[in-house]
Amino acid sequence: MKKILNIKYVLIGLGLSCFTVISCVDLEEEVFSQVTADNFFQTDEEFISALGAAYSSLGGLGNHSGLWSINELASDEIVISTKGGDWFDGGVLLQLHQHEFLPDNPFFQNSWNFLFGGINTCNRLIFSFEQLDNPNSAAFIGELRALRALFYYWALDAFGNVPLVTDFTSTESPGTTPRQEVYNFVLSELNEVIPLLPTAKDGTTYGRMTRWAALTIRMKLYLNAEVYVGTPQWALAAADAEEIINSGPYSLMPSYRDNFVINNAGSTENIFVYPYDKVFAGGFNWVMMTLHIASQSTFNLTQQPWNGYQTVEEFYNSYVDPEINPGVQGPVWKGLALEQSEGTIDGRLSNFLVGPQFRADGTRLEDPGVEPFDATGRNGDPDGPPITFMPYLNEIWPQGLRQAGARIAKYEFEMGGTNNMSNDFVIFRLSDVILSLAEARFRLGNTAEALALVNQIRDRAGNLDPFTTLTEENLLAERGREMYVEMTRRQDLIRFKKYGDAWWPFQGMNRPKRVHQPGSHLELFPIPEPQLLANPRLTQNPGYN
Repeated sequence: MKKILNIKYVLIGLGLSCFTVISCVDLEEEVFSQVTADNFFQTDEEFISALGAAYSSLGGLGNHSGLWSINELASDEIVISTKGGDWFDGGVLLQLHQHEFLPDNPFFQNSWNFLFGGINTCNRLIFSFEQLDNPNSAAFIGELRALRALFYYWALDAFGNVPLVTDFTSTESPGTTPRQEVYNFVLSELNEVIPLLPTAKDGTTYGRMTRWAALTIRMKLYLNAEVYVGTPQWALAAADAEEIINSGPYSLMPSYRDNFVINNAGSTENIFVYPYDKVFAGGFNWVMMTLHIASQSTFNLTQQPWNGYQTVEEFYNSYVDPEINPGVQGPVWKGLALEQSEGTIDGRLSNFLVGPQFRADGTRLEDPGVEPFDATGRNGDPDGPPITFMPYLNEIWPQGLRQAGARIAKYEFEMGGTNNMSNDFVIFRLSDVILSLAEARFRLGNTAEALALVNQIRDRAGNLDPFTTLTEENLLAERGREMYVEMTRRQDLIRFKKYGDAWWPFQGMNRPKRVHQPGSHLELFPIPEPQLLANPRLTQNPGYN
């Protein structure tokens, strides 16, 4: 029987290996064997073990200050308010939410390093495998090319004009490649490797690049083609989405929430994930990033959370405001008061942690450091010291309330958990593909099919009243509700030409709202300043000079 080797166990093995190396103190150990290309890359298991280094590059997705953070904080989903002396951080967080991007913001450098670290690792392994006279190597090279295409897809989406490097042996500093050429490269790579990739959904392919994951990347390239290269490709996006839906081994989970539980490896919906593990594959830190310091007692956590990431109030209300979401009613926050009305409830409210908070023993959780309340409501928390997470945000600077903002609860928090979560991080999911097909059909004028697809997602969300008509507004809103914090919102807002609309409270209550037009240079992030200083062949994106 062929041994099944799951990429999660490869990542765990890498973690154990690192631990073993760190634990060694005898630097003069006798070497009994030496791993070389000639004697190691002989079996599938040995190739997969080497692949683990490339997949482990994805481990930076679930933590603070990287690619996920810049996408979410620059959208209308997430904000980190300055809470007195906490979370100002030199203003870099406010820059992201206010769309005042500066090239020296360290979040851009972190994101760049994440992307090109992954690309470099893929290039190194592709080079190593190409030196082998082994028939097994071709399939694994195809897998690495697909993973490299994912990193480049993210790079062209975030930074647009980036270096295009595929030769691991090159010693010359790369120049900037136009976004059109990077797009063409990613598309060409995917076209070549998709026929070579596995189609199975089982333990051998979990957390690895399959035909379906690569098709999803290509679908997203086509979906955003008008933004990336100026030419819409709705029909091609629809074709890829249909293949995934009709031929792929995926189906919607009966419960939206089950895609994000601690043990979510059994999801029938998740197409591509990064398998985190709190001991051996750490880095998924959302429990720390969003929960209140005192929430440690709610979940008996081993460490204190940081009380950082919050949901923008208007975005939270998009789930429950009948004017935005017809037929859905539930808890609607008006200022500091919670109003409860009857009606169907969107099950995706599980994305948020709101309301009174309690210790694990059932007693009320309190914040002894709560801000003193004054009559203006600007400097104080009328619901403290007993902690109540309010979707209401009084301001994002300088005195954001410590209890303000619905907290990110999309992934299940573990009782007795650590600063690292073990939920597998969802990168691609079937419901995104269904909504992408709906959008492509809508753009092509087939509104009846598009409406049926969107209502399929709404029905799974909790028997919500179906839409009777489909508009750009409610299609974008439905994508937002379904795909909350899955690193799609900034991209969606740009594609729908809503990125930077006047209704978006960039500045909270402190300053006039910032508005920029579709096609603004702010739709791309700046090339990080440290990269420009290190490599004079790079060219800064327009508008940042």
